[in-house]
Amino acid sequence: MSAEAVGRYMPPVVTLDDLTAMMAADEHHRYEVSPEGALSIMPPPGYVHAIIATRLMGWLLAAGIPAERIAQAVGIRIPGRSGGVGGRIPDLVVWNKEQNDGVWLPVDDVLLVVEIISPGSEGIDTVTKRGEYAAAGIPQYWVVDQDTAQTVTMHVLADGHYTARATMPLAWVLNTTPVEHELS
Repeated sequence: MSAEAVGRYMPPVVTLDDLTAMMAADEHHRYEVSPEGALSIMPPPGYVHAIIATRLMGWLLAAGIPAERIAQAVGIRIPGRSGGVGGRIPDLVVWNKEQNDGVWLPVDDVLLVVEIISPGSEGIDTVTKRGEYAAAGIPQYWVVDQDTAQTVTMHVLADGHYTARATMPLAWVLNTTPVEHELS
């Protein structure tokens, strides 16, 4: 399926294979699908977005978390409550062990997903993905605003729902250690 087919010749159900084909044909957008089949098409992240992800990745690496357990913008399979499977591409993922190569990795070993909010993605990042990641059992979900302080809101999973554990500027996070956030 090519990028031109999006919207014109859309299959009734978009699969992860369809998403992979769309991404291969269109390097100017990111494609995700919810477990219920809702397609999201986003432009690639901007410079500030990329710098925030790089700073967090550098912080994790400097603390000794192996590079094989950290990835930026990799696809993960999101199981749905009704049996469907979606695909999301978090801005940063931390696993508890190295993963096998693949386009859509399982969520089983994910410790943390980070979403950096871009203009227009607020609702998907703070509501939709929050619910999907909680239902998938991902222990931590961090949201980073692109405000002046680059505010990080850290959510932890409790009883199937996320609760905000802390909200602080990115500079403060970078002055802590991942161990303080149960990311070792």
